[in-house]
Amino acid sequence: MRIGICGGTFDPFHRGHLDPVLAAREKLQWDRVLYIPAWRQPFKTHLDAAPGAHRFAMTALAIRDYDRLYVSPIELDRGGISYSVDTLDELHRRNPGASFDWIIGDDNVADLDHWKDPERLFELARFVVLSRSGVGGRESGVGDDASSHSPTPDNRQPTTDNPTTRNEPATSQTSSSAKPTLLFAHNPTVPISSTEIRRRVRAGEPIDAFVDPLVSRYIHHYGLYKEGQP
Repeated sequence: MRIGICGGTFDPFHRGHLDPVLAAREKLQWDRVLYIPAWRQPFKTHLDAAPGAHRFAMTALAIRDYDRLYVSPIELDRGGISYSVDTLDELHRRNPGASFDWIIGDDNVADLDHWKDPERLFELARFVVLSRSGVGGRESGVGDDASSHSPTPDNRQPTTDNPTTRNEPATSQTSSSAKPTLLFAHNPTVPISSTEIRRRVRAGEPIDAFVDPLVSRYIHHYGLYKEGQP
């Protein structure tokens, strides 16, 4: 079984978290996709977020109509800083024999070597890079021209862990001595961010074009992202 993993704060979950993954999953042959809301992302420890229960619920609402998409509370249950390598270790224990693709945005690639224990990360998962910026103007679905790339030594840096959406690139199965390979998939891009959605809510502007209607109702029902809130 091959499982795609999409980690992030999801504060709130929006179409940019969903549409590129849906475009990629058949080509990359994911038997299921796990969305994993972080308790606290390593590079966002200074930022407040909506309570984990709300972020989990919004993610569940947004993916409810899609087969083989699931949301996992593994990082919310663990608490503390959500390191990807710890999550992958636990997922391997829970799913013996499964293979994992950790999904990241192309804006995260340069920071991979700052993640906690990057060598171990590439042993535990392949990494798939989805476009968040439409680099090169490619807005097709994932195609046969998805390209792979091995980072050169010049691009490799120290360690720490995980930024922004905590979506990360795909490698073919690697050993600790093998160079990681990033699989760059061509996918649709959605020009929206959680930050912009929170701004729109505070300003009283519509958000229905960017989030599932039930997520929009949930945000307004619970008064999330109003002034004085994250």
